[in-house]
Amino acid sequence: MSRYSQDSYENGGERIVENPYAKTKVRRVEYQRGPIDMPFFLLTLIILIIGVIMVLSASFARAYYASGTPTRYFTRQMLFAISGVALLYAASLFPVSFYRRMAMPSLYVSIFLLALVLVIGSSGGGAKRWINLGFTTFQPSEVAKISVVLSFAHMICVFKDKMKTFKYGVLYFGIILAIIVGLLCLEPHISASLIIVAVGAIMMFLGGTNPKWFILGLVILVVLAFILFNTMGYVSGRITSWLDPFSDSTGDGWQIIQSLYAIGSGGLTGLGLGQGRQKYLYLPEEHNDFIFSVYCEELGFVGAVLLLLLFAMLICRGYWLSIHCRNRFGSLVIAGLTSLLAIQVVLNVAVVTNLVPCTGISLPFFSYGGTALWIQLVEMGVILSISRDIPLKRSKKKDGVEEK
Repeated sequence: MSRYSQDSYENGGERIVENPYAKTKVRRVEYQRGPIDMPFFLLTLIILIIGVIMVLSASFARAYYASGTPTRYFTRQMLFAISGVALLYAASLFPVSFYRRMAMPSLYVSIFLLALVLVIGSSGGGAKRWINLGFTTFQPSEVAKISVVLSFAHMICVFKDKMKTFKYGVLYFGIILAIIVGLLCLEPHISASLIIVAVGAIMMFLGGTNPKWFILGLVILVVLAFILFNTMGYVSGRITSWLDPFSDSTGDGWQIIQSLYAIGSGGLTGLGLGQGRQKYLYLPEEHNDFIFSVYCEELGFVGAVLLLLLFAMLICRGYWLSIHCRNRFGSLVIAGLTSLLAIQVVLNVAVVTNLVPCTGISLPFFSYGGTALWIQLVEMGVILSISRDIPLKRSKKKDGVEEK
């Protein structure tokens, strides 16, 4: 016979079980995981569906030119999207404790993969960033992004009040970032380096690192940027094309000029879905990094604003979940993954509109890339997993009855 009677009931996500053997009146409250946060899930799904449709519209010309099959990229992206939603659901089933146990192992795996890509990685566009899986390729930098969020959240929870000190609040985190960024610079992959440093800094700030160290970090970044500008030719070329793209309209400035043409020709309401012109082999990476340009050309300013509002709602909902999370690790993970999403959206839009120098930053849920889409949806699944605990009430005393 069970220690607790079978007289139990569900109350707001709490399973309350009476204990007939206790001398005092005690009710043991067993918290049950609630459902996933539906607003966050639905927003993710809506953005994903729009993104898959845009891959079809943006890619069919290049797909037909490259393979004779207009739907080649769309079909693959659709399959990855469907399987990615399944991965999202699977990720939402694991408890928060599982992700905390996997935090440091995921970091070690990501560092190993970043080192491995330098040895056996596939090259493209003057960089070696991909590992060939046979049926597709993937960038270990995508694994590094989520691993930094998980591992930093775990370390912050372990160090607790020591985060104000240099050793625990800066040194250990700085070593991890230095190793990851160093490996990324060898590929080279500057955009991923910037994103990971930004996410790492956000996690450290939320964890309680002394603000004075961020000033020092900013100075170091400026110095590194100066060194990269003077030692890496392609970096200085992109800076020049950013300041004046028409100075080399057939070279470094070609991509951003075609992007601006696409955005400008969209006008207020766009040319219509599928009616864009710059995707006909004028705009490079039209189904990848510059898919937002095609979107603006076809759906116009109104469509662009609506899409950015959807992203803003998703990001705001993520931060809301972080604020209402029941434990610090979960709160930090949600804040970190939401910040990662926000950074990528903002930087992609800034790149295609020439607000910042051109660099390879994909638009989440839109840009073509199967394994990247998988990882992005898994990140959303982790957030949804943590959201299952948010609606549940905390232990409390009520009417002289102890609940625990």
